[in-house]
This record gives sequence, structure tokens and C-alpha cells, in this order.
Amino acid sequence: MESAVGVGMIEGVVGETSRATDHRVASVVALEPVVDASSWIVEFGVGAPLPPSGASIGPERLGGKGAGLVAMARLGVPVPPGFTITTEVGRRMQAAQGDAQRVLPAFEARLTEALRALETRAGARFGGLDAPLLLAVRSGAQASMPGMMDTVLNLGLNDRTVGALAARHGDARFAYDCYRRLIQTYAPVVLGVPGRVFDQLLDDHKDARGLVRDADLTADDWRLLLPLYQQAVLDHCGQPFPQDPAEQLRAAVAAVFRSWMNPRAVAYRSLHGIPDSWGTAVTVQAMAFGNRGEDSGSGVLFTRDPSTGEPGLCGEFLANAQGEDVVSGIRDPDPLMARRDANGTILPGRSMETHLPAVFAALQAVSARLERAFGDMQDIEFTVESGRLFILQTRAGKRSSAAAVRIVVDLAQEGVITRRAAVERVDPQALDELLRPVLAPEVAATAIANGLAASPGAVTGRVVFTGDEAVRLAQTGVPVILCRPETLPDDIRGMQASVGIVTARGGFTSHAATVARGLGRPCVAGARALRIEPEQGRMTVGDITIRSGDLLTIDGGSGAVLLGAAPVQIPPADGAVARLLEWGQEESRRADDQARIRA
Repeated sequence: MESAVGVGMIEGVVGETSRATDHRVASVVALEPVVDASSWIVEFGVGAPLPPSGASIGPERLGGKGAGLVAMARLGVPVPPGFTITTEVGRRMQAAQGDAQRVLPAFEARLTEALRALETRAGARFGGLDAPLLLAVRSGAQASMPGMMDTVLNLGLNDRTVGALAARHGDARFAYDCYRRLIQTYAPVVLGVPGRVFDQLLDDHKDARGLVRDADLTADDWRLLLPLYQQAVLDHCGQPFPQDPAEQLRAAVAAVFRSWMNPRAVAYRSLHGIPDSWGTAVTVQAMAFGNRGEDSGSGVLFTRDPSTGEPGLCGEFLANAQGEDVVSGIRDPDPLMARRDANGTILPGRSMETHLPAVFAALQAVSARLERAFGDMQDIEFTVESGRLFILQTRAGKRSSAAAVRIVVDLAQEGVITRRAAVERVDPQALDELLRPVLAPEVAATAIANGLAASPGAVTGRVVFTGDEAVRLAQTGVPVILCRPETLPDDIRGMQASVGIVTARGGFTSHAATVARGLGRPCVAGARALRIEPEQGRMTVGDITIRSGDLLTIDGGSGAVLLGAAPVQIPPADGAVARLLEWGQEESRRADDQARIRA
């Protein structure tokens, strides 16, 4: 097939996007008589041309993801090649609803040019049979909105190209795994097929085969499952899964643009004061495959602990997996760092450091470079393909109030930022939050379950198992703790309404942990001893059954989950807080002196 993307494809994007986008966006950009589309797409990665002199490459045009990729590529950080469609495109398309031909031909030409250039740089062809190029389509807003918008991976696969991919890499299991992943993500995001349909098919197959991990399935397993996935699409949509890669790309881009206005994204922006008019950029990128085998994988890390601010990499890694497996919380990943004894000797156990030591060392070096370049603690997504490291995203990481203070103090002492910048970065409300209560150690020792200390603070509330139940009870003034097997982006309103969050699965970088830190909610993630069954309205641990409305206490600073109410205490302020307050007073005196001099 031809890789060029035609006007019909883009009209589909315009039509589908315009129906879902807030009408207020339509008035943001006025169309000029002559459209210059040269700046509408910005390419990045090895071999990509530099943006025109004076062109804006910040997050307001490229979104945080796109701006970060361009900056990393300029630093020489290994990123998969690709291009970002700017936020301006979406706004112009909305403004052009009545006269789309004023915009579409110019954009069509620029998009076709960018896609062909990407094929050349990647040495592969989108939809080709000799060397098929697979694409990822990701959202990227100006402000970080973790998990609120959509992503589609492995675009370009169909019943023919899957065989070509298997032949090119000599690995049928990998190729058919990618194909099922495409259907499993594309169908819910683009076609509206409930994701649980595919989860149930996969779980049933693993149960029948006596398998636990997705990575244990063979090529034959995926070949057996794929017709079931395709039948599920046909049953739900009345039409088969699309075999045309161009159609896949068109619909995926449209869905990502639409996701700016999905209910969870709208709710998140409302909670965080993000304007609807900003819109999102769309990044199209060559796939880096973390599911190529045991020397591959995907992970997420923070360059410092986002709960405490302690220096050192903090994150998780899943071997033989793609990125969505890590951040979704439905799989339990391994830690990045190996455990050590008091003498620094590495202890037995699974970790990326012990599994892939050379790649881990490279990741440490890149992470340190990115933190210094951006002047802040970074939240980094990465993929390892056959022992080769790729960075997919970097952004300022969400953090607790305690971490926010320690991080800026440490960065100032390390010479990365000034003391004045440290003082200006911390919201005064964060200092108030540092007086959050905690459980006394002897009380925490009586926990019925323990998980990861994902977001600090100790709270007591009534147990709820759904976001709707959390909102309803919270509106009556009842403090609630939302308990889920793992949270999903659609749970955002329930998370905001709750005083605390507990999950049975997921890790330190899961959706629950990341969003809870951003909301300032205590969170215990990955409390594996808990069996949480929302449909039955219960949670069990051993012979204890906890039902909706029961009292629960959690401590997101220790990871403890306790039955009933428990006494809490206010911790003393630590040295970082005292130092920041001292610097604040110094800056205030300096400002007063300068004001007197000017007077």
C-alpha cells in the first residue's frame, strides 16, 4: 500500500475530532487566507531536520511529550524517531469546520512528507511487507495529565504484515503478540469495544493453559487468541478489525485528538485548572519493542523518590513487556534497583539492575543528564529492545509535598538551581501539607496488609469500591477510602472525592500512585494480600472480610492498611523544611533591601 496519507484520511480526523471538541476551541485560531503548514509538524530523532530558526518548540505547541522528545534528541539522548503534530493543527481544524479545504491540502502534504521521511530514517515502510514500520500514536498536552488521554501502539499490523514482521525479526511469538496488543488497545480507544472483553478472553485462555504471565504465552497461543479478538470486534462493531494501515492511523490520530475532551480528561483539567482551549498535540513515533524477549522490557522511573524526595532512581521495570503493561497497574513489575544489605552487597531478587546491568548503568547516566538539563526531578518512560535503551518521554514528575521541599533544597545545594528558584517552586500549601498525620510505628505494626508507600499521610474513612460510590458518599460529608484492584483513568472523580486510595495491584509508578500524589491523597498501592472484589462489594485478607461502609485506616507513608480507626500523630518538621524557610526569609530581606534602594 502507499504510505501517503490522503485528504480523505485527514477529513476523517477533522470530522471525528470536531464532533467531540469543546466549541470554545473553535474560536481560538483565526484562519489566514494563505496557509503555511511548514511548522505544523516537527520531526525529531536521528536524521531529522532542525526546526526553522525562531520556531517555537515548547510545550504550548508540541505538548509536554513532543517538546521533551525534541529536547532529548538535541541532547543526543536515544529516542525512537518520529514527529509531533502541533496543538495548532487541532485548533485550526476546529476553526475550519465550514471550509476544511482551506487547511486540509496543506496539512496533507506536510503529513505525507513527514511520514515518508520517517520511513527513510527508520529504514522501514508503513504497511510494507519487506520491512514493516509500526507506529505509536500518543497524546501530549501542555500540562502533564497522566493516564487521562489515549495511546495506540503497534499501528500498521494486519493479517499480512504480521507475517512480514515475524520474518524480519525471526520471532513469530513477538509479531503475534504485537498484533494482539494492537487490537487490544485500538478496539477500546478507537472503536469503543470494552477493554474487559479482551482481558476476559486472555484470562480464560491463560487459566485453561495453566499460565500466569502474558510473557509465558507462545506464538501458537496468540494465533489461537487473535481470531477470538477479531470476532469480538466484529460482534461489537458489526464490521471487522480494519486491515488498512492508513485507516488505522487515521482513526488512531482522530481518537487521540478526541481524547482531549473525554470525561476523565475534562474532569482532570477542572480539578487542576487546565484550560480546555489549550488542546493536545499528537506524536507519531516508530515503535520501540519492549516485548522482544527477556533482554527487552519497559519501565517508568523517577530520578528521585517522589514520596520522600530522596536522591536515587526510583521506579519499576517489566521484562518482555510494552509500556502500557507497567503504567496500567494490572501487572506487578520488578524494581529498578537491587536490594542491598548494610554493607552494600546486592541481595538475591528480581530487579532491572541484576537482570540487565549494562542497560541499567546506561539508564542511570541518561537519567542524571536529563535531570540536570531540565533542572528538576524527572518522570521518565523508557523501553529496552534487545538490549538497546530508548527514552520515550521525560517530564517533571508528580511528587508529594514532602518530596517537593526536599527536592528543591537538594537541587539548590547541588548547584542545579538557585536558592531563589527553590523558594519560588514550592507552593506555601505544600508546607502546610507536611503537617499531615502519620501512624505511630507501633500502630502501623498491627496492619492487616502492607503495600507500597505511594503517597504519604494517614487517614481514616469508610470503604468504597467504585468511583461513583466515592463521589456519592463524599457529597454527604462522609470521608471515604477508595479500594480498587487497580485504578483506571475513569476513576479520577472518585479518587478526588476520596481521602485515601488503596490498590491490590500495581506499583510505585502505577496510575493510582501517580495521580494520588498529584491530588495530594494518601495512597497505598500494590497491597497484594488484599483481594478486592468491587462487583461483590467486598475485600478480603486471610479470614477477614471488609465490606462497603466499614472503617479503614491507611498510612501512605508506611504502606500500612489497618481495620477500623487508628490513632495518628503529627510528625516534626524535618531539616529540608527549616532550610527552605530560612532561604525564604533571606530572599524576603533581599527583596526589601532592593525596594529601599530603588526608593
